Amino acid sequence: MIAINSNNTFKSGSFDSPDVNINSNLRRWFKRNIGLWKSQRLYILKENNKNYNICMNLKIESLESKNAWESRYKFTWHPADKYSFFEDHPEFKEKGVMKAYLQGHQLIRENFYLSDTKGISNVKQVDEHEMIFESTYNDWYILEHTRLVDMDNLRFRVIYSWNKNKLKIFESHHETKIMT
Repeated sequence: MIAINSNNTFKSGSFDSPDVNINSNLRRWFKRNIGLWKSQRLYILKENNKNYNICMNLKIESLESKNAWESRYKFTWHPADKYSFFEDHPEFKEKGVMKAYLQGHQLIRENFYLSDTKGISNVKQVDEHEMIFESTYNDWYILEHTRLVDMDNLRFRVIYSWNKNKLKIFESHHETKIMT
């Protein structure tokens, strides 16, 4: 497996300059995701070959920034019900908060879902409706495809997670926007 930006550094001159080029398509795509989502998730854990169905609530908010060219976001999640899955698999965060901001074609995260490690996700745009996120942290390599459908009222996410070069988790999330 190839580590992507394993140093977790971004070098693009001065960060406080409005001359930093922010991709407006990426900013617009993130804006389309803002709101409260009901997330029906299927987790498949390769190690024990078990499937788990979980319903989560996911809230995506835009945060104010002192710089007009900078886009900041807050992601909050919690389960819609009580699931033994989180007791059986404590590496999964039952609830939490992640703050992140866009810098070029990278999402700079304060933490990741499976870790409190700060880091970078490289973002690739497939088309106006789909983005691919590639992240490496600790011994994890994560590949996530997120696609908006039905006038941005639905999202479909598929996530593959390798740990030490072995596929450990794959998941699909069918998400319905509850409110903007």
